[in-house]
This record gives sequence, structure tokens and C-alpha cells, in this order.
Amino acid sequence: MKLITSDIKAKIENCIIDRLHNREYLSASIGIEEIINDLYDTIPSDKRISFGIVHTVKELGNHLFIEFQESKLPVFESASALFDVANKTESRAVALCILSFHGVDFPEKVLPYFEKAAADDDWEMREISQILFRRLIKPHPAVMQNFLLKLVKSTDPNVRRFVGETLRPVCENKWFYKQPEYSLSVIRHLFKESKPYPRTSTGNNLSDLARHLPEMVYEIVGELVSSGDKNSSWIACRACRNLVKKEPERVLKILGTDSYKYKDRTVKYSVISHWSSVVAVAAVGSNNFEH
Repeated sequence: MKLITSDIKAKIENCIIDRLHNREYLSASIGIEEIINDLYDTIPSDKRISFGIVHTVKELGNHLFIEFQESKLPVFESASALFDVANKTESRAVALCILSFHGVDFPEKVLPYFEKAAADDDWEMREISQILFRRLIKPHPAVMQNFLLKLVKSTDPNVRRFVGETLRPVCENKWFYKQPEYSLSVIRHLFKESKPYPRTSTGNNLSDLARHLPEMVYEIVGELVSSGDKNSSWIACRACRNLVKKEPERVLKILGTDSYKYKDRTVKYSVISHWSSVVAVAAVGSNNFEH
């Protein structure tokens, strides 16, 4: 959905570009907030699930990246200054979007800003940051892998969750299905994650991989359950969200449980005594999984 009209372009020129030329960064960030609100208001209410704040941020960020170049504004200096002075998530997110485009050619320069965004107090900022970061992974796999290996050891669960989310095999990351060890080399560091937020992301990541690589995920699930670690077993169960739809008995067997519940779906199997994986029940401490 295209949102940038001729009227919006004129407002961008007056409220953002001109102010940036004068180095009025705070004033320009306020202009971004106003334009984001204008763009969002043009989206029909029934379209805002698919085309919401993330879409408006991307649209404006993409337009500004091009405008900066055409207007001879220094891209990194302008976007980083906007990020640093902005008071609202919307304007900081647009600045980060511009930085993500800049990072395709200059990856190391923008990484500190993504690390800040990953640890932000605002949930919306963290969500947008992990989506924007995916733009940088494929063009610079080694640099981004090393960066994520550093972040996955952070003491901040929000930062660890950023790692799990940014490595999910969606959109820009679909190439992970052909090279799963790229993401797994980082995600494995979260296999005993104790905090719910990054732990859920880890399970979701494996569940996504299971759509195209079910046997690989079955093997990982078996390893997680047999480890005897309760957090690993929780992740194993979460990883089976898609698998249980196709092979419910196999999932229950490998988890060592007689009941699996996810949202409004419950899968049950009354006899588990003949399963060799029944020992996993004791390790988890329950013979019922609910996710």
C-alpha cells in the first residue's frame, strides 16, 4: 500500500528535509511524528493489521533514505542524530529504518543503533528493530552472525529475544531453510533459556523451521527433551506447534506426554507406557504440555 502522496512529499520537504539541512534535528523528529500520524490515518481501519505502524515506518524510512541522497544530506549523520534526539518511538523507528538501508553498504556503522533498539524499554521499538535488522543479514552474513553471537550472551532478556526473532526464517530470511545451521549456530545458545520472553521466541523459531525441515526439528526436539532441562523441554514442546498438526502421535511420543494443548487445539493419547521416551515425563515434571 503506497502512502506517500504529493501532499505528503511537500510536507516531508518542509517539516523534515529543510530542518535537517539546518541541523534542527529535534524539530525534524517532531516532523516525522506528525507525518507518521498522517500516513497512519490514511490507512483504512480494516487494513491496519497488515498495514500498520511498521508499514508506515518502512514507507517513510525508504522515502527519506532516497530523499537524503537526492538532497545531498549526509545519510548516517542525519539518521543517527535523529535517532539520538527523538523522544517518540515513531521517529526513532524511522531513523533506524534509514540506518538499516545505510547499513547494507556500511554494516558496522549501524550495529550500535540496533543494539540500543533491541534493549529499548518500548516494546514497539524492539519489535520494529528486529524486523528492520533482517535487511542486513543476507548481504553481510558473517558480520551479522558475529554480532548476534555477541548479543545472545547479553544479560538483558529483551536483547536475547531480539536475537531469536531476527533469525526467524520469514521474508528476508527464507534462505535459512537451505542453510539452517546459520541461524541454529546462534539459536543453540538459547536452548536452556530461563526467561519466558526469549524462550518463547526460541521455540517459535524452531517451529518455523519445522515447516520445511521437519526431520531436522524432530532431531533437535529429541535432544532438548533428553537433556532433562525443564526450559529445554518447554522449548521442545513449543517447537512442535506445526508438527503436531501433521503427526500428533509422533509428537506426543517424542515429548513423552499424553496431552498437548496449543490455543484451542488439544491432542491426547491415552497410553504412553510403551514409549521409550516416557522418561521425559519425569524430566519435565508433568505429562501435559500447554502452550
